[in-house]
Amino acid sequence: MTTTDATVSVGEQDFAPPTDRHKGAGTWGLGELTELERAQQLKMMREGQLGSVHSWELVTAVDGPGTRMTIFMNGCPLRCLYCHNPDTFQMRDGQPIMAADLMKKIKRMRKIFRATGGGITISGGEVLMQRAFAENILISAKSLGIHTCIDTSGYLGKSASDEFLENVDLVLLDVKSGSEEVYKKLTGRELQPTIDFGDRLSALGKKIWVRFVSVPGYSDSVENVEQVADIVCRWKNVVERVEVLPFHQMGTDKWESLGLKYELAGVEPPSKEDVERVRDQFRARGLEVY
Repeated sequence: MTTTDATVSVGEQDFAPPTDRHKGAGTWGLGELTELERAQQLKMMREGQLGSVHSWELVTAVDGPGTRMTIFMNGCPLRCLYCHNPDTFQMRDGQPIMAADLMKKIKRMRKIFRATGGGITISGGEVLMQRAFAENILISAKSLGIHTCIDTSGYLGKSASDEFLENVDLVLLDVKSGSEEVYKKLTGRELQPTIDFGDRLSALGKKIWVRFVSVPGYSDSVENVEQVADIVCRWKNVVERVEVLPFHQMGTDKWESLGLKYELAGVEPPSKEDVERVRDQFRARGLEVY
């Protein structure tokens, strides 16, 4: 099945966040441009020639196998209470970069990728907010024999056509909750699109690493973890591992510097025992857990 009906249209996004959390996702730099410049920029973004990027870094065994160049895109439809990069919420807050220029940086890393079994991971924000740009990068990387990965919540999964996914070797899928109520409380959005996207990946035989953040008082309850495990077990044919990530407070300063209300300021990170309890719940379902 090829899915194109939910493709994000750059410049027409209307991802209103939950009340009082943020102004919402926007498009980089448009307010500072002339009408002609604005039209030219939007055209390049829609064609995937131009993207808005927060940063990139080389990491090892974190965002996929081997040493990876992880590219953090700007723009996200979710407003996760525990987000440690709230400066990626709005597309307009990123740095503009041409796809050709980014590929030059990626090409220089090929020897490292080959030596370590690594590659590139396009993360966020939300990678599918800039689907056309991401697709150009993925196609170019695959043509060079580079392993490709995307890190996504799956909320915009409908915008990723089967052709898009053909150029993705691995999906890091963030399953933030198994309960619709908890998911809404944590992200301001609905859970079902993530489940639907995971079902598509499973049907396509696309490899998945599931990521779950254990947030005390929110997502860490025994019941919620079991619900997450129920969802993940739907995709056992493609899920290679489940990564349980303990909540932390490392992004607090960013929220404050952006003038945003950080609602989890009083939440303590989970204990090692609590994290292991969550991991054991997934292990009990026959899943490989980290």
